[in-house]
Amino acid sequence: MKMSGINLLFLVVLSVFVSLLADAYDPNPLQDFCVAVKDSDAAVLVNGKICKDPKTVTSDDFYHTGLNKPGEIISQYGTKVSLVFINQLAGLNTLGISLVRIDFAVGGVNPPHSHPHASEVLLCTEGTLYAGFISSNPSNPGDKNRLFAKILNPGDVFVFPKGLIHFQYNLGNETAAAIASLNSQNPGVVTLSKSVFGSDPPVMPEALVKGFQLDIEVVRQLQSLTWIGNG
Repeated sequence: MKMSGINLLFLVVLSVFVSLLADAYDPNPLQDFCVAVKDSDAAVLVNGKICKDPKTVTSDDFYHTGLNKPGEIISQYGTKVSLVFINQLAGLNTLGISLVRIDFAVGGVNPPHSHPHASEVLLCTEGTLYAGFISSNPSNPGDKNRLFAKILNPGDVFVFPKGLIHFQYNLGNETAAAIASLNSQNPGVVTLSKSVFGSDPPVMPEALVKGFQLDIEVVRQLQSLTWIGNG
């Protein structure tokens, strides 16, 4: 049976409409949440800051210096993360990229953490690093999460997929350093130890005892420590 011109036109229009729906999606948020306000005139910053008047933009807005110098390592982790985010380089706003330098003392670690908004490419520039990430939970509850890790020397590159827990550890006998690029202007950082044991207000200890299979005194001791972000 031949298809009428009207039916054919309808199918073409329907196909275009469906394809448009398939391509329409919300952009990835760069905030953990965005609580709606009742005042429709209120200023809301989503996925970026208010833009500067283009007429007043200068080359300095796209320039940052200092990543050639090691950061001062004072954290309990033995590392220093030097950020190049919007607050350090205004020209990054809305571009979806950022950069960090990480300096490691001997035995220093960039502790297990994740970036909910970005993937990361890490370049080892000095020393020897043990770097890796852990896969998300497998579909079979009995299977273990997989560890993907390598020992990095200067010039080696390793990739950490978006949202997955990852880390770097200086296993050499000298200081180490790395440069990392992330595909977000605000990657976000969730440091596991700080988030779980250093939240405010604290998580109910009994929940952590069950969740981590730890003795309650161990949980209380961990919660009593001063947890800081690595930066």
